[in-house]
Formats: sequence, C-alpha cells, structure tokens
Amino acid sequence: MVMFRSLPLRLHGLGGLAVCATLALLLAGCGGGAKSTGAKTSGGGEAGESGVRLSITPAGGKTDTRPDRGITVRAAGGRIGRVVARDGGERVSGKLNAAGTVWHSTWALGVSQRYTVTATAEGSSGGPVTRRSRFRTFTPAKTFSTQIVEGYKETYGVGMPIILYFSRPVSDRVAVERALEIRTSKPVVGAWRWDGRCNLAADCLYFRPRRYWPPHTQVSFAAHLNGVEAAPGVYGRHTLTQRFEIGSSLRVVADTADHHMKVRREGKLFADWPISSGKPGDETPNGTYLTIEKANPVDMVGPGYDIEVPWSVRFTWSGDYLHDAYWSVGEQGFTNVSHGCINMSPEDAETFYEMAVPGDPVTITGSPRAGTWDNGWTMWFLSWKRWLRGSALHMAVRAGPGGSSFVRPSSLGRHRLEKPHGARA
Repeated sequence: MVMFRSLPLRLHGLGGLAVCATLALLLAGCGGGAKSTGAKTSGGGEAGESGVRLSITPAGGKTDTRPDRGITVRAAGGRIGRVVARDGGERVSGKLNAAGTVWHSTWALGVSQRYTVTATAEGSSGGPVTRRSRFRTFTPAKTFSTQIVEGYKETYGVGMPIILYFSRPVSDRVAVERALEIRTSKPVVGAWRWDGRCNLAADCLYFRPRRYWPPHTQVSFAAHLNGVEAAPGVYGRHTLTQRFEIGSSLRVVADTADHHMKVRREGKLFADWPISSGKPGDETPNGTYLTIEKANPVDMVGPGYDIEVPWSVRFTWSGDYLHDAYWSVGEQGFTNVSHGCINMSPEDAETFYEMAVPGDPVTITGSPRAGTWDNGWTMWFLSWKRWLRGSALHMAVRAGPGGSSFVRPSSLGRHRLEKPHGARA
C-alpha cells in the first residue's frame, strides 16, 4: 500500500439545485378561462354546455409553492382530449390515466419558472371545453446541488456504477429515487442504493446493474430534481443530465496465493500473467474492486522509498494499484514482495494499462486479509439481495431504450448473478 500523487478524479454535474422554506399549499380551483376557436371555455371549473367539468391545478394567476406536486388536469363528466403544458418554450411531459379523466405531469415542476397549461375535454353532448392556467413557481430559499462522476460521452468498464453526490443530506430518499431516469441501448436491470457512510459528500447514491453492464451499452441519465423536496424546505433547482457509454468487457482475477492474474476480454481468456502481490503485513485485500483511474507514471511514496512507477492503474483509495514493477520481475509468479499493489512485468503492465478504463472489475482472491467497504468503488462487494436493501423504494429498476421503470424484485425471475468478493458492508 502506498501514498500517491496523481490527478484527481473529475466530477461532473450542475451547481445549486434548489429550495424553499415556505410550504403554503395552494390547491385552489382552475384559473380563469378564455375562448378558443371552435371550443367553449368554462370558467371556475364549472360544467359547460357539454356537461364536462375541467379543472387545472395549480390555479392560474397564482404562485405555486409545491412544485414537487406537478400539474394535474381533471375532467368530471367527460374525457380529456388534449393537454399542452409549457415551461417557456419547453413542453412538459405528462401522462393520461386509462379512463381519460386525469392527466398529470411526469416530473416535478422547475422552481422560479412560469408555466402555461391548456387543456381540452369533451362531455356527452355539445362542443369541447377548453381551460387555461398561467402560473409561476416560487423561488426557493435553500438549495442542494448534485454531481455525477461520469463524464460526457466518456467510456467506462462493465462494472461501473452511476455515482451521485449530494451537497446536502437527503431525508426524502423516495422522492429523489423516483426523480431518476435511465435510458440504455440494451436492456438492463439494476437498483439504486444509498450510502449512509458517504465520506465524499453529504449524501451518496449509487446505481448498479444486477449483473455487469452489457458491453457497448449507451447510457443516458437524467435526474429530474428541479422542484423535488429532498429535505424539509430544501428543493432541487436544476435537472442533471449525462450521457456515457460502456466499453469492452475487461475483467481481472488476481490470485495472491497462486501469484497469477487472469485477464478476460469480451468473455475470453486474454492473458495469464505472473504477478507479485502484498507481502506479509502488507497483503493486498480480497474483494471485487473497480479500476478508478490510471497514470503513467504515479509518484509512489512509502517507508524507505519514493519512486515514479510507470503504467499504474488504481483500484483503492488507500493506494493499491496494478502496475509495472521492473524491480520484482524475478519474484513475479513465485512470491509476494510488494507493499500491497499488484506487481507486473513492464510489458504486461503496459498492455493492461492501454486497455483499462474506469469501472473495469478487478477481483483479488487468496489473501488472508479482507477488503474494506468504500476503500475504492466497492459496490460489487455486495450480493444483489443485499444491494436491494439499500434502495429507499426497495424496488429494482428496469431500463431500456424507452426509459426506466421501477419493478418488484420478485417479478424479475431467477438469473445467474455475479458472485460478490469482499468485505461486508
């Protein structure tokens, strides 16, 4: 194990995400209507000639102090034909219920915004009835921000979790989870998990697939947190979006007792290299880690040494790397002499370095020492069953090209899972 000096991991995200202290609930009736060509407009939510009563919440002319409740359009005595809601030039997405009587916006409303809603409904007789509501949402007094580790259009390994950091503690975790959307080019099943012992931010949230990502999957992520109340009086202010991709499957299993490291690429054995791992007292800890970053070289500092080490790929925060160790080639394949890192020959280290991206699984076995949760990206230390317990919704996520939805884990059926290696969390 070593101290290191290398470039810090980049975080990507938006700044101040929003918030409010005043929670006056305004669920008044619909705003005043105006006539439109070919349609009758009723006022105050009263039934028109067609017998349909059409209402819009929030009410027109008001300031909405609960943007997390969204927009609701209701029709009594008829069916809704069309709803158009806009935030300036952007159209607000929403869904009509099966009966055609209630339309509700998909996500919370953005704070400090002006909205226009136009809804049309028809009853059993007469022409259509149209109503409009124009309102604004309040400006929050408190905000929270969210960052995502993944970079725009960057490539990651098949084990890479989606990692979110929050600037304030999140008490309404259900509301936040419901605001998160994942689109994938290939079908993926996974789940969110909160880390109550997050050391890098006020709160941390991770998404991990049930199994590793399918190689070459395109991922689009959206956190619709604008207007979401994450804690009393604390609202989101922006929508966080990101696109990235999963690259080739590159998986490592390093056996510290056998002194060899097997490398599989796209499911096939690519290499079986001799290694030397941590010596007694500095044993490399067991666990399924993920590669975090790489540098050529990394300045490694420890008791009695300060050396620049070529072709170094990091997998723990405490300073464990897979790297070139030209000084220990004679011991590689026979004995463990390192300070905790995985030593490789210069040729093998360079080959692995050129292939590695953040999120490639690295499994350490054969060590008498157990790994430590959160010393690196240790999300794969946990079984799928234990991972699910960390979701506020206790639900799995099914994602695909059309977006994501929450599903009961029992509905997923049996599936061969990745076997976790490592410490308990």
